[in-house]
Amino acid sequence: MRTRRKGQGIMGWRIVVGSDLAGYDYKEVIKADFEKDPRVDQVIDVGVGSEEDVDYPHVAVNGARKVAAGEADRALLLCGTGIGVAIAANKVPGIRASVGHDSYSVERLVKSNNAQVLTFGQRVIGLELARKLASEWLDHTFDPTSNSAKKVDEICSYEGIEPSVTTD
Repeated sequence: MRTRRKGQGIMGWRIVVGSDLAGYDYKEVIKADFEKDPRVDQVIDVGVGSEEDVDYPHVAVNGARKVAAGEADRALLLCGTGIGVAIAANKVPGIRASVGHDSYSVERLVKSNNAQVLTFGQRVIGLELARKLASEWLDHTFDPTSNSAKKVDEICSYEGIEPSVTTD
Protein backbone atom coordinates (compact mmCIF):
# COMPACT_ATOMS: atom_id res chain seq x y z
CA MET A 1 0.00 0.00 0.00
CA ARG A 2 1.37 3.40 -0.90
CA THR A 3 1.67 5.80 1.99
CA ARG A 4 2.05 9.54 2.27
CA ARG A 5 5.27 11.35 2.94
CA LYS A 6 4.89 14.46 5.05
CA GLY A 7 4.33 17.33 2.64
CA GLN A 8 5.28 15.30 -0.44
CA GLY A 9 2.10 13.50 -1.46
CA ILE A 10 2.00 9.84 -2.40
CA MET A 11 5.11 7.73 -2.53
CA GLY A 12 5.87 5.63 -5.57
CA TRP A 13 5.11 1.96 -5.92
CA ARG A 14 7.21 -0.82 -4.42
CA ILE A 15 6.94 -3.55 -7.04
CA VAL A 16 8.00 -7.18 -6.86
CA VAL A 17 8.94 -8.79 -10.16
CA GLY A 18 9.45 -12.52 -10.56
CA SER A 19 9.38 -15.27 -13.14
CA ASP A 20 10.45 -18.73 -14.01
CA LEU A 21 12.70 -19.27 -17.03
CA ALA A 22 9.66 -19.20 -19.36
CA GLY A 23 8.98 -15.59 -18.35
CA TYR A 24 12.56 -14.45 -17.71
CA ASP A 25 13.12 -12.35 -20.83
CA TYR A 26 9.96 -10.28 -20.34
CA LYS A 27 10.66 -9.92 -16.61
CA GLU A 28 14.05 -8.39 -17.30
CA VAL A 29 12.70 -5.87 -19.84
CA ILE A 30 9.74 -4.82 -17.68
CA LYS A 31 11.95 -4.66 -14.59
CA ALA A 32 14.18 -2.18 -16.44
CA ASP A 33 11.09 -0.18 -17.43
CA PHE A 34 9.96 -0.04 -13.78
CA GLU A 35 13.43 0.99 -12.60
CA LYS A 36 13.27 4.03 -14.93
CA ASP A 37 9.63 4.88 -14.13
CA PRO A 38 9.14 7.85 -11.77
CA ARG A 39 5.96 6.21 -10.41
CA VAL A 40 8.09 3.37 -8.99
CA ASP A 41 10.30 3.85 -5.93
CA GLN A 42 11.57 0.29 -5.58
CA VAL A 43 11.77 -2.87 -7.67
CA ILE A 44 12.31 -6.13 -5.80
CA ASP A 45 13.40 -9.02 -8.03
CA VAL A 46 12.54 -12.40 -6.51
CA GLY A 47 14.05 -14.34 -9.40
CA VAL A 48 14.83 -16.20 -11.37
CA GLY A 49 18.23 -15.28 -12.69
CA SER A 50 19.29 -16.28 -16.18
CA GLU A 51 21.12 -19.37 -14.93
CA GLU A 52 18.55 -20.45 -12.34
CA ASP A 53 15.93 -23.10 -12.93
CA VAL A 54 13.36 -22.62 -10.18
CA ASP A 55 9.79 -23.81 -10.65
CA TYR A 56 7.25 -20.99 -10.89
CA PRO A 57 5.24 -21.85 -7.73
CA HIS A 58 8.22 -21.00 -5.53
CA VAL A 59 8.87 -17.67 -7.25
CA ALA A 60 5.18 -16.72 -7.26
CA VAL A 61 4.59 -17.55 -3.60
CA ASN A 62 7.78 -15.75 -2.57
CA GLY A 63 6.68 -12.62 -4.45
CA ALA A 64 3.12 -12.78 -3.15
CA ARG A 65 4.34 -13.20 0.43
CA LYS A 66 6.33 -9.98 0.13
CA VAL A 67 3.16 -8.15 -0.88
CA ALA A 68 1.09 -9.80 1.86
CA ALA A 69 3.75 -8.87 4.44
CA GLY A 70 3.72 -5.23 3.35
CA GLU A 71 7.27 -5.32 1.97
CA ALA A 72 5.89 -4.37 -1.46
CA ASP A 73 2.67 -2.86 -2.79
CA ARG A 74 2.20 -5.04 -5.85
CA ALA A 75 3.80 -7.86 -7.79
CA LEU A 76 4.19 -8.58 -11.49
CA LEU A 77 4.78 -12.29 -12.03
CA LEU A 78 5.51 -14.05 -15.32
CA CYS A 79 5.67 -17.58 -16.62
CA GLY A 80 4.82 -19.19 -19.94
CA THR A 81 1.08 -18.50 -19.71
CA GLY A 82 0.69 -16.38 -16.56
CA ILE A 83 -1.81 -18.92 -15.28
CA GLY A 84 0.53 -20.96 -13.09
CA VAL A 85 2.01 -17.98 -11.27
CA ALA A 86 -1.49 -16.58 -10.69
CA ILE A 87 -2.70 -19.86 -9.18
CA ALA A 88 0.38 -20.12 -6.98
CA ALA A 89 0.23 -16.49 -5.81
CA ASN A 90 -3.44 -16.90 -4.89
CA LYS A 91 -2.43 -19.55 -2.33
CA VAL A 92 -1.00 -16.76 -0.16
CA PRO A 93 -3.67 -15.48 2.24
CA GLY A 94 -4.84 -11.99 1.39
CA ILE A 95 -3.49 -12.04 -2.15
CA ARG A 96 -5.62 -11.54 -5.22
CA ALA A 97 -3.80 -12.38 -8.45
CA SER A 98 -4.92 -12.77 -12.03
CA VAL A 99 -3.71 -12.88 -15.59
CA GLY A 100 -4.23 -9.68 -17.56
CA HIS A 101 -3.60 -9.77 -21.29
CA ASP A 102 -5.49 -6.65 -22.40
CA SER A 103 -6.01 -3.10 -21.11
CA TYR A 104 -9.53 -3.70 -19.84
CA SER A 105 -8.67 -6.81 -17.80
CA VAL A 106 -5.65 -5.06 -16.26
CA GLU A 107 -7.83 -2.09 -15.32
CA ARG A 108 -10.59 -4.25 -13.81
CA LEU A 109 -8.06 -6.41 -12.00
CA VAL A 110 -7.34 -3.39 -9.83
CA LYS A 111 -10.50 -1.29 -9.97
CA SER A 112 -13.01 -4.12 -9.49
CA ASN A 113 -10.98 -6.64 -7.49
CA ASN A 114 -8.25 -4.69 -5.69
CA ALA A 115 -5.81 -7.32 -6.94
CA GLN A 116 -2.22 -6.71 -5.95
CA VAL A 117 -0.68 -9.22 -8.36
CA LEU A 118 -0.73 -9.01 -12.14
CA THR A 119 0.52 -11.96 -14.15
CA PHE A 120 1.56 -12.30 -17.78
CA GLY A 121 2.41 -15.20 -20.03
CA GLN A 122 5.49 -14.66 -22.16
CA ARG A 123 4.24 -17.31 -24.59
CA VAL A 124 0.82 -15.62 -24.83
CA ILE A 125 1.31 -11.90 -25.48
CA GLY A 126 3.91 -9.84 -27.29
CA LEU A 127 6.60 -7.98 -25.43
CA GLU A 128 5.43 -4.49 -26.41
CA LEU A 129 1.88 -5.23 -25.24
CA ALA A 130 3.22 -6.59 -21.94
CA ARG A 131 5.26 -3.41 -21.44
CA LYS A 132 2.25 -1.22 -22.24
CA LEU A 133 -0.02 -3.12 -19.86
CA ALA A 134 2.56 -3.05 -17.05
CA SER A 135 2.82 0.71 -17.44
CA GLU A 136 -0.97 1.18 -17.47
CA TRP A 137 -1.25 -1.01 -14.37
CA LEU A 138 0.75 1.52 -12.37
CA ASP A 139 -1.94 4.16 -12.97
CA HIS A 140 -4.87 2.11 -11.67
CA THR A 141 -5.96 2.29 -8.05
CA PHE A 142 -8.84 0.77 -6.13
CA ASP A 143 -11.58 2.98 -4.70
CA PRO A 144 -12.62 1.57 -1.31
CA THR A 145 -15.91 3.46 -1.55
CA SER A 146 -16.85 1.81 -4.84
CA ASN A 147 -19.53 -0.84 -5.29
CA SER A 148 -16.71 -3.34 -5.71
CA ALA A 149 -15.43 -2.89 -2.16
CA LYS A 150 -18.19 -5.07 -0.69
CA LYS A 151 -17.36 -7.85 -3.16
CA VAL A 152 -13.66 -7.68 -2.30
CA ASP A 153 -14.57 -7.92 1.39
CA GLU A 154 -16.69 -10.99 0.58
CA ILE A 155 -13.70 -12.61 -1.16
CA CYS A 156 -11.55 -11.87 1.87
CA SER A 157 -14.15 -13.37 4.19
CA TYR A 158 -13.56 -16.80 2.65
CA GLU A 159 -9.99 -16.60 3.91
CA GLY A 160 -11.00 -15.41 7.35
CA ILE A 161 -9.44 -12.01 6.69
CA GLU A 162 -10.98 -8.95 8.29
CA PRO A 163 -12.97 -6.96 5.74
CA SER A 164 -10.83 -3.87 5.60
CA VAL A 165 -10.17 -3.02 2.00
CA THR A 166 -6.92 -1.11 1.66
CA THR A 167 -6.26 1.51 -0.93
CA ASP A 168 -3.19 1.82 -3.03
